[in-house]
Amino acid sequence: MAYSKSISPEQALQKARHYCGYQERCHQEVKEKLYGFGLYKNQVEQLLSQLIEEDYLNEERFAIQFAGGKFRMKSWGRNRIQNELKQRQVSEYCIKKALKEISEEDYRAALEKVAQKKWESLSTAGRQEQIKKTQDYLLYKGYEWPVIQETLKKLGGKADG
Repeated sequence: MAYSKSISPEQALQKARHYCGYQERCHQEVKEKLYGFGLYKNQVEQLLSQLIEEDYLNEERFAIQFAGGKFRMKSWGRNRIQNELKQRQVSEYCIKKALKEISEEDYRAALEKVAQKKWESLSTAGRQEQIKKTQDYLLYKGYEWPVIQETLKKLGGKADG
């Protein structure tokens, strides 16, 4: 939300602290928020540095929380999480670190659960359509092709599509 008149850097810092304290934010979100207050580039950069020093802003913490949340709440796969973090201009290092936090066991279990649910919802469709739609859905969710194929084989579908 753009302000009609700009506010002082001190006021902006207070608002940014509150904004970051409410939930983890990526640098890009906070930067846009600060520009929205009518601040200049040098002021924005200075405030970002201060927020990082005060530990209100931590990209690694944001990435880990974002990845874990999207995985647990929306059952997103690694590809989708990675793409979403890239869109938020999160560093490659932080993305890798965040994805490592998701255990392989939990990842496979979530994939199987999502696949099973989708598979059963398509039980009235023909076999090929059931396989294709389940594959497409899992790709959309961000799962990798090899693990999708494995999972569909377990479900009784031949995933050679």
